[in-house]
Amino acid sequence: MHTSHEARRIPQALTAPEWWRTAVIYQIYPRSFADASGDGVGDLRGITGRLDALDELGVDALWLSPFMVSPQKDAGYDVADYCDVDPLFGTLADFDELLAAAHARGIRIIVDLVPNHSSDQHPWFQEALTAAPGSPERARYIFREGRGPEGDQPPTNWESIFGGPAWTRVTEADGSPGQWYLHLFDTSQPDFNWDSEEVQEEFRRILRFWLDRGVDGFRVDVAHGMVKDPTFPDWTPDPQAASMGGDATPAPYWEQVGVHDIYRDWNRLLAQYDGDRALCGEAWVSTIEKTALWVRPDEMHQTFNFHYLETPWDASALRRTIDDSLTAFSSVGAPSTWVLSNHDVVRHATRLGLTAESPQGAGIGSDSPGLPDPSQALQRARAATALMLALPGSAYLYQGEELGLPEVLEIPDDARQDPTWFRTSGERYGRDGCRVPIPWEAHAPAHGFSATGRSWIPQPQGWGEYARDGQRHDADSTLSMYRRLLALRRTHRLGEGSVEWLDVKDLLGAEAAEVLALRNQGVVVLANLGADPVALPSAATVLAASTHLPSAQHGVEQSSVGGAAALLPSDAVVWLVSPESPEFS
Repeated sequence: MHTSHEARRIPQALTAPEWWRTAVIYQIYPRSFADASGDGVGDLRGITGRLDALDELGVDALWLSPFMVSPQKDAGYDVADYCDVDPLFGTLADFDELLAAAHARGIRIIVDLVPNHSSDQHPWFQEALTAAPGSPERARYIFREGRGPEGDQPPTNWESIFGGPAWTRVTEADGSPGQWYLHLFDTSQPDFNWDSEEVQEEFRRILRFWLDRGVDGFRVDVAHGMVKDPTFPDWTPDPQAASMGGDATPAPYWEQVGVHDIYRDWNRLLAQYDGDRALCGEAWVSTIEKTALWVRPDEMHQTFNFHYLETPWDASALRRTIDDSLTAFSSVGAPSTWVLSNHDVVRHATRLGLTAESPQGAGIGSDSPGLPDPSQALQRARAATALMLALPGSAYLYQGEELGLPEVLEIPDDARQDPTWFRTSGERYGRDGCRVPIPWEAHAPAHGFSATGRSWIPQPQGWGEYARDGQRHDADSTLSMYRRLLALRRTHRLGEGSVEWLDVKDLLGAEAAEVLALRNQGVVVLANLGADPVALPSAATVLAASTHLPSAQHGVEQSSVGGAAALLPSDAVVWLVSPESPEFS
C-alpha cells in the first residue's frame, strides 16, 4: 500500500469499507459557497470556515467542483494545471488544511477530475500549437485535417455542447491555415486524445498526486466521453435531447466502449491505496442499464443516476425509474445513486414546477415559458427530497438545496458568465442561475457569502429569506427538514436497505393511483403526487414529513398522527413507523 504523505493518512473512523455505497455526498461549487478573501469569489478557506455547518447538516462526504489552476473560461472545468490550486481559490496548503479539517469531523473529500479536455492554456496545448502536424505534441490532442479542397471545412459536422462548431482551425507556425482541433465544449477546452499512452500516464500521475495528499475519491467529469469513434462520422443530435448526451442512439463521441478500459486501469490504481477510495462518473447515457456498465466491479464505484434526476413528477414514472435503477445497478453489484440538482441543471426547487420543457444545460430566465409558482415548486421539491433520501444506496445533494434555493431567473446580461450564453448569442441562458452564491446570514453583506459584500454573480432581491441563520431554529424550514431526514436516514440505516412496494389500497383503505407507498428498513414512506390529500393510517407514527400535516405534530420526531383526520397533502411525503400495526406488517 502507498505510505507517502503519512501525516495525512485518513483517520481510522473514515476507513469503513465501501462507505460510498450508502453515503450522502454534498456538492460544493467552490466559487459560490463561501468567500474568505473578500474578492467576491468563494475559496478553499471559505469552505473550511463553514465545515461546522456541513457537519451539523449530517453529510458523509463533500464533492468539490474544480479548484485547480484555470483561466476560468468555464468556471474551472478548463484546467491548465491539474496538480495545483488556482490562486483564485487559495493554495495547496489551504487544500491540505481543508482536507484535515474535514477528516477531523469524519467527512470525506472527493475532488473533481476533468479528463476529457484541458484548457487551451495548458502547457501541452501551447506546445501543440507550435508543433508540426503529426508531431508527438499534437498527438496528445485530437487534431485533424479539414475537409474540402483547401481543408477549410471542419473534419465533421459535430457541434459544441455550448453551441457552435466543435472544431477550430489553427494557424500554423509559418502563418498558413492549418489543422483543426476538437473541442466538444468551448474553443478554450481542447479534447485530449485518449489513444495516447502519454495522456494515459499523465492522468495516472494526476490521480496519484491527489491520492497521496489523502483525497477519498474523484468525481469524473464527462465520464461517458473521452473516447471518440475513430471513423469520425458526421452526427446530428436530437435538438430536444440533453446537451450532454442520452440520445437513444449515442453520438460518436459519447458511450464509446473504450472508456471502460480507462476506468479499469484507474480502479487498479485506486486499489493500491488505503481507505477505500472511490470513483464517481458523470455519465449521461441512453439507458439506466447502460449507465450500470460504468460501475461494474472492476470499473467505477458510482455513477450519477441522471435518469432519476430527469424523471417527471409522476407516480408511475418515478416508481418505474426507481425499480429500473435498483435492478440495473444491483445486477452489477453496485449501489444506485440518487440526485435531484447539481451545477449543470435548473435547481429542483424550480424545475419540478415547470410546465414547459427545459433541456439540460439550456437554463431558464424570467421570460421563459412555463415558469412555476415558487411556493408550489418548493413544496414539490421538498417532497422529492424526502422520497429520494428514503431510498437505499447513495444520495447527492447540491449546495443550497437544503435551504430551498430556487433557480435565479433575473441575472443582468453583463453579469452572466456561462459559455453557453455567449456561444448561443443569448439564445440559451445557460447554467448561471443555479450557481449564484448561497446565503448564510440574512442581514450580513452578501448575505454572509463575503464580508465585503462582493459576489461574482449578483445575488437577487429576497435572497436573505433563504439564509441559513434564519432557518436553523425554525422546525418547519427546509434546512430543518434536511437535517431531520439525514439523521433519520442514518439512524434507520436506510442506505443499506431495500425497497418493498406496498399496496396503497390496503394501506390507505382507498384507491390512490398517484400515491407511492414503500417500506425500507421498517420505515414506511408515502408520497402523494396527486391533486387531493389522502388520509393517513390512524395507527401510524410520524418520523418526518416534507410539509405540515393537518392534525399531526409536524416537526416533532416520533409524533403520533392519531385519528382519521390526519391528511397527507398534495405534493407531500411522510415517513412513518408503526411496528404494532397490521397495516405495516
